[in-house]
This record gives sequence, structure tokens and C-alpha cells, in this order.
Amino acid sequence: MIRILLFLAVVFALGLGFAWLADRPGEMVVTFSGYQYQVSLMVAAVAVVAVVAAVMIVWWLLKALWNSPYTISRYFRVRRRDRGYQALSTGMIAAGAGDGALARKKTKEAAKLIRSDQEPLIQLLEAQASLLEGDHEGAREKFETMLDDPEMRLLGLRGLYLEAERLGDRNAARHYAGRAAAMAPQLAWAAESTLEDLTGRGDWDGALKLVEAQKSTRQIERDAANRRRAVLLTAKAQALIDSDPNAAKTAALEANRLRPDFAPAAGIAAKLLFRQNDVRKGAKLLETAWKAEPHPEIAELYTHARPGDAVLDRLNRAKKLQEMKKNHAESSLAVARAALDAQDFSTARKEAEAVIRMDRREGAYLLLADIEEAETGDQGKVRQLLSKAVRAPRDPAWVADGVVSERWAPVSPITGKLDAFEWRAPMERLGQLIDSDEDAPDAAVPTIAAPTKPEKENVIELNPAGSAERPTAVAASETDEDDVAPVTATASAAVPPDGDAAEPAEEMARLPDDPGVDPDDEEQKSPRKFRLF
Repeated sequence: MIRILLFLAVVFALGLGFAWLADRPGEMVVTFSGYQYQVSLMVAAVAVVAVVAAVMIVWWLLKALWNSPYTISRYFRVRRRDRGYQALSTGMIAAGAGDGALARKKTKEAAKLIRSDQEPLIQLLEAQASLLEGDHEGAREKFETMLDDPEMRLLGLRGLYLEAERLGDRNAARHYAGRAAAMAPQLAWAAESTLEDLTGRGDWDGALKLVEAQKSTRQIERDAANRRRAVLLTAKAQALIDSDPNAAKTAALEANRLRPDFAPAAGIAAKLLFRQNDVRKGAKLLETAWKAEPHPEIAELYTHARPGDAVLDRLNRAKKLQEMKKNHAESSLAVARAALDAQDFSTARKEAEAVIRMDRREGAYLLLADIEEAETGDQGKVRQLLSKAVRAPRDPAWVADGVVSERWAPVSPITGKLDAFEWRAPMERLGQLIDSDEDAPDAAVPTIAAPTKPEKENVIELNPAGSAERPTAVAASETDEDDVAPVTATASAAVPPDGDAAEPAEEMARLPDDPGVDPDDEEQKSPRKFRLF
């Protein structure tokens, strides 16, 4: 558009110039070789313009003729390059679609039309075609060749990294990822693999530097970076808690500053402060973490902040935690455990039952069993509570990749992933998939209809002394239905041959928490009669 405007402006200026000359008539006299030429000013101007245009046209023709060989060769070269790029594009699409034969065909065609040193994508297409054909050795050779080209070095490292991952060679994969991360920290795959390598070796300082580089290159968000830094600082404090307590305390406090709701960081920081007799600051850290998310480890550290405190003092500290987070299962559990230690069984039982109402779990039933055994020693009720604990959902724990751990760890023991452990309930047992309704407060007791009684029952009375009198049959209405004696060998022998055979009754299944029948009481009962149906 600008060029068109400029062209129109030039034409307009020429028109104005010729109009100006036409309004001012004049003559031009040229004397050459004894001859005098006289023309008007307008004719002279037109002649000058015509001569300049003719010279320009002649120059353009001569230049075109002179450059014609180069122009023709460039035309065919561009055409050949376009065909090569078309073949390269088709080959890349075929490689992405998984068509190895077409990818290999287009690779050869592109290599003929375009030089591989001029277009690095040909090497990538060759490597992809080799992978599709199953020639992993050839693909690795192509990726190793790319390492010599600065432009293709990262691509070669990426290919070698994926091949090492496929073969399960973690050391080689981390080596290639480390080289790539040193060259380009913004690469997510290289940074993540290098981070796993550093955390696996316990190089927490190196991992912190890498996370800081990821944050500076905006590879990860600020919240994610703070979370990772908190985890790494907590792991560092955990590793230095015995060898260098001061450095461990500094790392733990920094982690707690980044994430005040992170229970492991608050726990380690408070523990180190308690060792230095700074109970007030440590308790404040635990209270902040407890308000964010109650955790049993926080409750344990908070109630035992002073080792010399009495059990009633620990109970009061547990109640203080409960005031900070009311109507929470962990608060009630903390008070119940402290009350059990203080032998305040009524409070302990009340809080444990409150936990069951809020969040029925295995630990609450086990705690109730401990309270029952300490208070009454009733083994029947203890076994009943233990059976309920087996069927109840499990308590929350640190879980990572299916592994349940009693303590927090910075990395997963299975995959080596950073910050893999989560505080949640482990996978339920198969028997817990069907919830028991025996704890429902308003559960209706099922009624079993009694079987229809026969009109008349034959009851045979046995003579325990072994007299010769035959058993006498009496009406069922004249006997006590509940007074039934077990069938003994003597009774079986006394049955007449033509009598109906008696089938043994099924033995009633005993409940798991049934204490059974005392053998002494059973011996005192003498069999007097039995029913024959």
C-alpha cells in the first residue's frame, strides 16, 4: 500500500512539473559541431526523460542477460528444495502416524533433494523411521551423531534419554538428562530427571539450586516452587538433625516459613526448638500447623513439649488443641489418648466414642479396647472392640505409590518421585468394602419368625439309673419346651428300633467375641430328656 502511494505521488509530481513548464514557454539552443539546434523547453524536457528511460531499460536488459544462468539455476534449485521440504513434511506426518514404511521412503526422497547438513530435521526423520522399524540400535547411532551438531545436541540427548528409559538404564538416563539440564535448565524433562537423581543421592543443596533455576526460568509456578523448596528443606533438616542441629533448625524454620501448614516441617522445627528449650516458639509453630490441618504427630509433639510435665498437664495441653480445632477427629483422639494416660477413663471413653461418631476408624476402636482393658478388664468387650477394629476403615497414614509408611519421607521408595507421600487413608481391605451396621444408633433389630410348631410332639423320658422301664410318651403341651437335654449315648441306645431316626441339630455358630460356656457349669447340668422329631 505504501509503495502504491509513493508511485502515485511521483506521477503527480511529474504531472505538476510538466504543467509548470507548459505554462512558461521558452526555447533551448544547443550548438554542436558548428550546428545550432533550437527546440522548445517542453520538447527538451520530454527528450531528456525519454533518454533516461531508454538507458534504464537497456541496462536492465543487459543485466538480465548477464544473470540469466544464475537465475535459471536458482529456479531449479528452489523447486528442488520445495520438493524436498514437501517430502520431509510428509515423512514427519507419516512418522507421527506410525507409518514406518512411508516415513523411510520420504526420508530417502528428502535426503536426495536436500542436504542433511543444511536441514537437521532429516536426521530426526531418519531416527524416527528407525524407531518405527524397530531398529533401536540405528536410532541410537543417529542420536549420538546429533551430539556433534550444536543445533541438534539437545534433540540427541532427548532421544538417548528416552532410549535409556526404555531399556531401564536409570543411570544412563539421568546422565543424559543432567547434560541437557546443564545446557538448558528450562527443559522440564531434563530438570525433573535431574531432580530425581539429586534427591535420590541426598544432594539436597543441589536440588534446591535446580528448583531455584526452574523458578527463575518460569518453568514452574511460584506456589509449586515454594512447595518443592519446603519439601527439600525439610528433608535437609531431617538429614542434619543429629549431625548439625543448627543447620537443621535453619532449614526447618525456612521450610515452615514457606509452608506453615506442612506438618513434617513444623514437627522437625518444633522438635529442634524444644531441644534448645525454646518451648514457646516451638509450641506456636505447632499451633499454627494444627489450625491449618490437625495431624497426630503435631498432637504428640505438642502434648510432650515438656518432658517433665505430669499426665494431667499433658491432658490440659491436649484439651487446648481441641479448643483450637473443635469437632475434629484428631482433636478428640489427642484428648482421649492423654486422658487414658491420666487414667481419666470417662473422658477418654467419651472422646473415643465421639471419634467413632465423626469418623469411624480402626484407631478409635483400638483405643476403646485399651480403655476397656485398663478400666474393667472385660476380655469379652475387648475382643468385641478388636473385631470391630478389624472391620473398620484404616487410619490415615503416609502413602506413596501404594507404600504405607509410619513416617514421612521426601521421595517415593518405588519411583523416586519428590513429594510423593500424602497423608490419607490407605487402600481399604476387601472386608471393609461392606460397612457394618452394628454401630448405627437407630438400627432396627431384625425379627425372625418362629417356625410353625407341629400339633403334637413325642417326648421320650429316659431313666438315668438304667431301669428296665420303657420310656413313656407324653404330649408336647404337658412338657416344658425350654427344658431340653442333649442327646447322649445312653439315650440313643434307649430309642426303640421301630422309632423314627433322630437327626442331630446343627451347632449354633459362636460369635468371635463370645467367651463361651464354662466347662464346670456344663458338667453340673444332667441330661434328663430330649426331643425326638
